[in-house]
Amino acid sequence: MRPNNQQPPPPAGGFASNFSSSSSSSSANRSRPRRRADLTLPLPQRDPAFAVPLPLPPSNNSATSTSNANATAVQQVNFSELDRVNRVGSGTGGTVYKVIHRPSSRSFALKVIYGNHEESVRRQIRREIEILRDVDHPNVVKCHEMYDHNGEIQVLLEFMDGGSLEGTHISHESNLSDLARQILSGLNYLHRRRIVHRDIKPSNLLINSKKKVKIADFGVSRILDQTMDPCNSSVGTIAYMSPERINTDLNHGRYDGHAGDIWSLGVSILEFYLGRFPFAVGRQGDWASLMCAICMSQPPEAPPTASYEFRHFISCCLQRDPARRWTAAQLLQHPFIVRGLPGQNHAAQNLHQLLPPPPPLST
Repeated sequence: MRPNNQQPPPPAGGFASNFSSSSSSSSANRSRPRRRADLTLPLPQRDPAFAVPLPLPPSNNSATSTSNANATAVQQVNFSELDRVNRVGSGTGGTVYKVIHRPSSRSFALKVIYGNHEESVRRQIRREIEILRDVDHPNVVKCHEMYDHNGEIQVLLEFMDGGSLEGTHISHESNLSDLARQILSGLNYLHRRRIVHRDIKPSNLLINSKKKVKIADFGVSRILDQTMDPCNSSVGTIAYMSPERINTDLNHGRYDGHAGDIWSLGVSILEFYLGRFPFAVGRQGDWASLMCAICMSQPPEAPPTASYEFRHFISCCLQRDPARRWTAAQLLQHPFIVRGLPGQNHAAQNLHQLLPPPPPLST
């Protein structure tokens, strides 16, 4: 916000009146030429170190307001008020437990991050979690609170009672369209906030009893910044990594995390449809086999028995050249996604007429 250069009028009877009265009462000042008082006040200098973003305007949606109020209340949860119920999952990053908040009887997920990290690493983890606490989207698992307990970093998350979608087979394209739309909606929200997930895969896609699908596990996410180096760390699951991320010689050594997420999404959606990992090797195969299958062979395609829209959708995600992959915002307008929305059949037909043939696969 730029400051208003127009100076406000001096207040009546305030600072200006006192200044005039003290000047007229001095005999020494009577002998001097009268000078016009400079009544302007300098704008305060803002220290960038204390800069904070302005709060968003309040929403007119009462449901959203209620949700935000509940989220604020959750942030007040004391760690000592949580009771562990059982372990619900574990991975390379940590272990997730179902916990109960005793005062409210509300269920949460508590992720315990492995390792006794150096202070610099702990600060970075805390920084990322603080940013992710502000993430608020119906298709992204809510991060409520962070605790530093006995040297372990523990994160309080929204609990998804349906678990992950790993091993799920979805043969009906209408159901798969709705699933892909929900994931893309959350992914588009994250990308607009310059957040790259970098580990999209079925086990990180959770569902609840209301059939709401949400993106989870931001333990390997990273906030993109122009001053940071490219996303070149080895975190993530190689089976769902894009070719240019595994083999840095591809794409002239450049890696776009947004395009990498789209590749991982395409592999996951195709796996749901086929009921198996879509490459010729197993998902748990060794590094060399997976690298050869992902980086040296043609990207997998949807079978000919699938609809043209679905085959084209998968092709838009699984381009070896990351510049050819569609963005999350573009994919949300794809006929495969749009056709599943209520009252959108006519729009989907119009989009189908404009739909180009599948982009050529890079060699």
